[in-house]
Amino acid sequence: QAQLEESGGGLVQAGGSLRLSCAASGRTFSSYVMGWFRQAPGKQRALVAQMTPGGTPNYSDSVKGRFAISRDNAKNTVYLQMNSLKPEDTAVYYCAAGTRYMVRLDLVDYWGQGTQVTVSS
Repeated sequence: QAQLEESGGGLVQAGGSLRLSCAASGRTFSSYVMGWFRQAPGKQRALVAQMTPGGTPNYSDSVKGRFAISRDNAKNTVYLQMNSLKPEDTAVYYCAAGTRYMVRLDLVDYWGQGTQVTVSS
């Protein structure tokens, strides 16, 4: 069956960078909107960034100018480059795929298992 698998999380100091990867398998996701959500302890899961099949990105206001989403359809992979990380970026980051813009959680068709990102001050 179709699966999304994240990698690249970890512990980083404030101001540092991390690159998350999400490898998709089981089907081709080139026609899907691909994106990243995050969930901090005690908070709801929220959209971080997403990208259309054609490569148009969309970011939450909290990460604009610091994070960059990209995708390689030939490799069935989506990336999230995170720069200038802040302690408030600490969360579990989830890869997601949907047939439409994922403005709500119920519009996500596929979820990854999540990867922890911890930013120390």
